[in-house]
Amino acid sequence: MASDAGGLAGAVSSADEVLRPSTYGTIPLDDWVETVVKDWLVPNFRPAFRAAQWPVDKVLSNLNDLLQVIPFAAILAIFVLIAWRFAGRGVAIFTLVSLALLETVGLWSETMTTLSMILTAVVFCAAVGIPLGILAAGSDRFEAILRPILDIMQTIPPFVYLVPIVMLFGVGMVPGVIATIIFALPPIIRLTNLGIRQVRDELVEAGYAFGSTRRQVLIDIQIPLALRTIMAGLNQTLMLALSMAVIAALIGAGGLGLTVFTGLGRLDVGMAFLGGLGIVLLAIILDRITQAIGAGPAARNASWTLSGFFKRLLGYARSGSEAGRPSGQAAE
Repeated sequence: MASDAGGLAGAVSSADEVLRPSTYGTIPLDDWVETVVKDWLVPNFRPAFRAAQWPVDKVLSNLNDLLQVIPFAAILAIFVLIAWRFAGRGVAIFTLVSLALLETVGLWSETMTTLSMILTAVVFCAAVGIPLGILAAGSDRFEAILRPILDIMQTIPPFVYLVPIVMLFGVGMVPGVIATIIFALPPIIRLTNLGIRQVRDELVEAGYAFGSTRRQVLIDIQIPLALRTIMAGLNQTLMLALSMAVIAALIGAGGLGLTVFTGLGRLDVGMAFLGGLGIVLLAIILDRITQAIGAGPAARNASWTLSGFFKRLLGYARSGSEAGRPSGQAAE
């Protein structure tokens, strides 16, 4: 009985060996990729890639210099007013407390560096992603070509393309921003495409019926109606960019990600915690503000907007002056 079982197992193993493609040879795909990148792409196109990073470098360096020069109180006031205007009193108070906390723990400069990197990545994602989303919405064939590329960009681990990015662009903040752009670009393309495709056909046909050109229909009908979905894509891009802060630090990017990375390297739990806390607070502030902007004025709490504050202030002053008048004058 045991010999029969052993013979059956041997037959199954032999059949498995016969059916395995690796029995007849292996494909050296890793060698091919390394040859293409190291022996062809880097020697021939590295100067072109270095030149292509020039606009990213300029935007990033200027923005970082500006944020580092502006006084803390001014940036705090700007963020609190923006949060109050678009997201309400609660988010404004949270923004005030969070930014004050980051300055108190000595992470203000790192926070501004991270903010400049994130804003630069989001600007380039929007500049590239929104036009690509519009093109995909207007052509099913272009969307079919673009979709697998976006799938690869969203599913491939960022560590995989950090190596060729370092070989082509070097190390530093700019290669970190480029890696962030690759990682954060797909959502804004997908949601721009989705938002424009969801615009009702009757409205588009009405625009053409009134003599509008394709460009006028796009600018005056499709984009305004899809703006909420596009802003949702921008919000997702922003969040993905923030999630790359620590990974980008592996190739020399600074900011809060470098604080976390340094803390991990030194086994300094406190430093790693502060860096992570800064990223979380910055993510919450930017997320709430962009969500409120995307929700539109109707969804905002108008009673705590900046205009609402002044209206209430004027209303109180008017009611107070009327209350101070004699009853007869007030009636007049």
